[in-house]
Amino acid sequence: MAARKPKVIVTRKLPDPVETRMRELFDTELNLTDAPMTRQQLADAVARADVLAPTITDKIDAAVLEKAGERLKLIANFGAGVDHIDVDAANARGITVTNTPGVLTEDTADLTLALIMAVARRIVEGADVARAGGFTGWAPTWMMGRRITGKRLGIIGMGRIGQAVARRAKAFGLQIHYHNRKPVSPRIAEELEATYWESLDQMLARMDIISVHSPHTPATYHLLSARRLKLLQPHAIVINTARGEIIDENALADMLAAGALAGVGLDVFEFEPVINPKLVKLPNAVLLPHLGSATIEARIDMGEKVIINIKTWMDGHKPPDRVIPSML
Repeated sequence: MAARKPKVIVTRKLPDPVETRMRELFDTELNLTDAPMTRQQLADAVARADVLAPTITDKIDAAVLEKAGERLKLIANFGAGVDHIDVDAANARGITVTNTPGVLTEDTADLTLALIMAVARRIVEGADVARAGGFTGWAPTWMMGRRITGKRLGIIGMGRIGQAVARRAKAFGLQIHYHNRKPVSPRIAEELEATYWESLDQMLARMDIISVHSPHTPATYHLLSARRLKLLQPHAIVINTARGEIIDENALADMLAAGALAGVGLDVFEFEPVINPKLVKLPNAVLLPHLGSATIEARIDMGEKVIINIKTWMDGHKPPDRVIPSML
């Protein structure tokens, strides 16, 4: 007799090829409406499932996990970040948590460079003027942005994505600086011609562009605080494609409105999906709706990682992308 397929509950609509393969391999319950689950629906899901496949929009905290049935043994997250999951509480209940690292690196790095260019060259402002019929002809001092070649880029968090951004930025002629918990290997530092700053404060005060690539943890909450933001030079640009909670968004908006910063490019927000209304009003704020991994290729790759993690667990082995609390 064939072994029972595990009950897998998927919380959001995933790409069709991913959902089809999950239906083939597991007893899969899909969310065809793509409406985010309520807390009651999440509690019901963890009570019935062997595996929960959530996304960033699902808050899997200790209160939800208290409703988990004996069957739930794996939370296979669709996404790299797991700040929406109480990993300690899950581990205490014997529930393994996995994520999908690596597959969204290149796409997030691409978007980071796009935001740097968009802010520095005022691309969105210009596009809005052209679309509104406000372009009346070229003028020598109109809509001037700033050249990025030769500028200093300060990367906060030099993991996979930070390094991918550095490689692209170096090709654009930017000088690479970074702050990280520890320096990268000498080989990578030499390849990127990267300068390491142990002191984040010292790096911030000297950069033309700051790009955030840290995970959101208790240690990185408001890492760019009001005090630290004030260290930036008035011509500086701030880019964030990581997590909104890393920056004090209200302080950032106030500085931008006061002319204490040249511009920001944000793909993530502190109270997502709510965007600070101060930012919405500012022409030098380029705001995107969390598009970092939004390519067909990345989302399918993420789904395949979820499947591999579930299949490996199902076969009695340790999933390749386990999230260990000490990693966070």
